[in-house]
Amino acid sequence: MKNKIYKVAGYCMLTAAMLSCNNRLEEYNPSGATAEAAWTTPQGFLTNVNGAYQEQRAYYGKEDGALLAESGTDLWFTANKSTYAGQITRYTSLNGSNPGNPTTSIFRLFYRAINICNAGINRIDNAGFPNVDEKNRRLAELRFLRAFYYWHIVEQFGGIVLRTTETTDLQLTASRSSVSAFYDLILSDLKFAADNLPIDWGQEYSRASKKSALGMLARAYLSRAYYAPAGSAERTEYLTMARNTANDVITRASELNTALATSPADLWNPANNKTDVVRKEALYIISNSTTVNLNYDGNGNRLHGWYLTTYSGRPGLIRSIQYGFDNEKRLQPTLHLLDLFNEQMDGRYAASFQETWNANTSYTWTTASAASFGKSTTIAGTQLVPNTSLALQITKQVVPDKATKPWVIYDRNDLYNTSDGTIKSLTDFVPMKKFLDYTRTSPDTRAGFNDIMVIRLAEMYLISAEAEVGLNNFAAAADKLNVLRVRAAIKTPVNYSEAMKLTAAQVGDATTGRLNLILDERARELCGEHLRWYDLKRILNEDNFASYIKNRNRDITTVENYHRLRPVPLTELNALQNGAEFGQNPGYSN
Repeated sequence: MKNKIYKVAGYCMLTAAMLSCNNRLEEYNPSGATAEAAWTTPQGFLTNVNGAYQEQRAYYGKEDGALLAESGTDLWFTANKSTYAGQITRYTSLNGSNPGNPTTSIFRLFYRAINICNAGINRIDNAGFPNVDEKNRRLAELRFLRAFYYWHIVEQFGGIVLRTTETTDLQLTASRSSVSAFYDLILSDLKFAADNLPIDWGQEYSRASKKSALGMLARAYLSRAYYAPAGSAERTEYLTMARNTANDVITRASELNTALATSPADLWNPANNKTDVVRKEALYIISNSTTVNLNYDGNGNRLHGWYLTTYSGRPGLIRSIQYGFDNEKRLQPTLHLLDLFNEQMDGRYAASFQETWNANTSYTWTTASAASFGKSTTIAGTQLVPNTSLALQITKQVVPDKATKPWVIYDRNDLYNTSDGTIKSLTDFVPMKKFLDYTRTSPDTRAGFNDIMVIRLAEMYLISAEAEVGLNNFAAAADKLNVLRVRAAIKTPVNYSEAMKLTAAQVGDATTGRLNLILDERARELCGEHLRWYDLKRILNEDNFASYIKNRNRDITTVENYHRLRPVPLTELNALQNGAEFGQNPGYSN
């Protein structure tokens, strides 16, 4: 919506799933009308449609989304081994009475958004739209959003409350719906959206469009497939539809106005964030405006800070917009994630992670400062020249002769216990730089204004490949993966395009785990992009979820297989008269 989201006079879904009403929803009331009247004109209805978009902004670009979707997996642990948000990041004391703030937040906010969607879907016939096409476009937006929110809900919490009608008063009882019922609605909504949304909205590029609906439909078909038994006709049916829908997006890329960026470096160059480089690869974007009062809140998009290590205050370095706001770190990569990359051939490593910092202020090494950083006194007197001299290196490699080099170095042996991969350093790590934000007004600004790619074209290649693996079409899977791997290949001074390609035999090698290969490739391409927990939850089952994580992230020791679902917040269950009948999710004591 051209960097703008409206506050809406909305309805609270007062059920077990939504027991409180936030006054923020009532801050904007179009033309001073009542909430009832706001649905009865096209202009008022559009304002409420805009309001249905807003709660995704409490998740994407905020701490809640990063923690719920990326932490607690094989790829990330809390920065510097902090116990912050331990229920989510390491599964300590995770239960209904202590589900962690992100769990409670997504539960309430997304159900509130769903209620706005339901209100609009059921009221649209009385909104006075002048023609059926315009009516169906607005209905398609609401149905896309309802499916989008419900996909997050069912994957996080399983078969809980499924509502398709607006709730305006307190409901003291609730009943569960099956996962298949959730997906029946999700898929129906997305198919309608794909048929009725426009290819684009012009300058309002962050509205759901046809490519958004098709991309989300491919994701939903793939998710749904894993709820059917392996090898069954039902799983084959959904895998086939996932493959076909993803391929449809790929083959219609020009028509849908989408295209892969030429390289990972171009895609993640902060200067390209609000340009066609990102907007064309993206199938669905959540935009943020540099005009702060047009955003959901004053924070905008704070992803830029969650994955950064501290660099400022080291010899030759002060905080800068170029290197990012380094005082709000939340997650750091596991050794497993870093070692998934062959950085000699795969450009995704350098595009995603930062290992070196040049000086951005003058500095001269002294005998005292050399000693404080474990350096040889021979570097005393060495000057660090801004933009020229290397000042800091944090690397997954082993660096010889660290003491004699006139820059600060933390290498593999400093960062990790290499015998088991656990995190050793409590101060430093290799940071992910995908979300660096050059739109911020000063180096110390927490709020950022980057747009967020929620679904992008590269994911369609990965979905198609995963579906082909499930259908035992290994050559076709290799073809799709190789499009991304060749794009990622370092081309100069040596072109590694051929070396990066996978063969059908490699993809189909059961001894290494065919879906493990898919998970590894998704990590390389999508790390940090709000998908990893969903990937593990989808591909892994009740028998290997915990062991997969523990074997790759040795700092997580308390994860159990039942953690594939989050607990329903106990405050919601206790508000129900039939809370015991409704029940907590399996494995949780309350």
